[in-house]
Amino acid sequence: MAAMKPRTGDGPMEAVKEGRLIIVRVPLEGGGRLVVSVNDDEAKELHDALASVIAG
Repeated sequence: MAAMKPRTGDGPMEAVKEGRLIIVRVPLEGGGRLVVSVNDDEAKELHDALASVIAG
């Protein structure tokens, strides 16, 4: 029987500009990555939402 090993995300968290979109790749705890494409306005909105949570 194969050993059960925890899976890790496939690579670091990253954001890259591709044309008009920003592609965000977030490693997931169960393995794989969440990939989201956002435009500049959506990226600013995401930034504001995350900043408000971090600032507490």
